[in-house]
Amino acid sequence: MAVEVVMPKLGMAMKEGTVSLWSKAVGDPVEKGEAIASINSEKIEMDIESPAEGTILNIAVQEGQGVPPGTVICHIGKPNEKIMINDQVAKENQPKMDEQEKPKTKESPILSMGNRLMVTPVARKMAQAANLDIEKIQGTGPGGRITKEDVQKVIEKRDTMSVNTEETKVNPQHTLDSFQQIPVTGMRNIIATRMKESLQSSAQLTLTMKVDATDLVILQKQATETLQKYESMKLTITDFVAKAAVLSLKEHPKMNSAYIEDNIILHERIHLGLAVALENGLVVPVIRNAESYTLKQLSNKGKELARCARDGKLPIEDMQGSTFTISNLGAYGIEHFTPILNTPETGILGIGSAYDTPLYIGEKLERRTILPLSLTFDHRVLDGAPAAAFLQTLKRYLEEPITVIL
Repeated sequence: MAVEVVMPKLGMAMKEGTVSLWSKAVGDPVEKGEAIASINSEKIEMDIESPAEGTILNIAVQEGQGVPPGTVICHIGKPNEKIMINDQVAKENQPKMDEQEKPKTKESPILSMGNRLMVTPVARKMAQAANLDIEKIQGTGPGGRITKEDVQKVIEKRDTMSVNTEETKVNPQHTLDSFQQIPVTGMRNIIATRMKESLQSSAQLTLTMKVDATDLVILQKQATETLQKYESMKLTITDFVAKAAVLSLKEHPKMNSAYIEDNIILHERIHLGLAVALENGLVVPVIRNAESYTLKQLSNKGKELARCARDGKLPIEDMQGSTFTISNLGAYGIEHFTPILNTPETGILGIGSAYDTPLYIGEKLERRTILPLSLTFDHRVLDGAPAAAFLQTLKRYLEEPITVIL
């Protein structure tokens, strides 16, 4: 019996997922666990693996098409096996019989997958934006697929010819302005959409606070030196902030909540999201039940998830369900910034770059290390005073860092 492959649900607020690329065609054999397509949604871009060994019987959702989670995107079974198509989206995407039997009037030099042109979504949008006939572009990708590089070459060649033509008509001293047009697709498009939706669907306010992290830095260095004598691991300032944030969320449960359909959902567990920057965007791996982790365990789990994210091997279940998120831009020299909520979460904490400054401790001027923090919260759930109280609790833990370990 044919196996249905469905669009997975990649996040609590996910309404739609998009097939960005099919790596298999109808009739192709597949092994269980083999990547058959790439999808994106909720800042996530990932591969869909075949749940069974067999043959691709049909492709129900085309590249660039968005569908709700749970929608059947293809079937896998035995060659020539008949399938029952119950999903409306799948029915709409099946080619009509007269279209399949219609004879071709001319041969095309471009290879196609089934009855459709093999072209990546990025290449298609680039060609449309540049008013190019995609069928006249020769593909150099696998199986003759048209890639963005193929389209870019055609655009550059056309622009060069255009400039040369214009130079014969205008003053030789006059130069034409040049620019590069980059279509917003894939993960970048998902991030852009999500950030816009986040700002439009919530009442966001950011508070900033400076923490005297002098004792924290000393403790972090001592703990790392001790740990490295027995095992190859390093505790970072972010690890301490993450643990302190978890402890603070336990004292301020309303910050560990979500605003969904005019209801405030208070979470019993703390699922900590840690934003990780990738080459083409960012993802938020989630440490589930973070309140049950020690500082050392929290550090190891965070580093493990970040490594998997950068290697493109992060499982779906580790990218969904966060209840509070931490984002760190300290490595880029940023002090305070305005992180955007990972809706429907109530809060997101931004960690800035620590710096040394002279500071009065009583009557004595000392050199101290300051750690800037930025907290964005949903004003529909919390007012300024309770949000500030959460920051004060976090500040207390970080300025008395031994309490984070105890």
